[in-house]
Amino acid sequence: MCLDKLAKKFSKNLKWYDVSLLKLCVFFFTLFLVTVWPGFRNVVFSFDWYWYLIIGIILAIPLFKKMFW
Repeated sequence: MCLDKLAKKFSKNLKWYDVSLLKLCVFFFTLFLVTVWPGFRNVVFSFDWYWYLIIGIILAIPLFKKMFW
């Protein structure tokens, strides 16, 4: 089965809150990894704060384009 067809099949069953729940799940799983895995914690804390801000803005650009243009 093609990945596109598989994605369309799964997206038919999604509710409006499922994407938000997925984002929260990823957020808390990342916090879990930072807490229990020292190697991951060192990698995460080795970057300065502004790199995370830059990456977040770059990833948000397509969403802002869809929302406002």
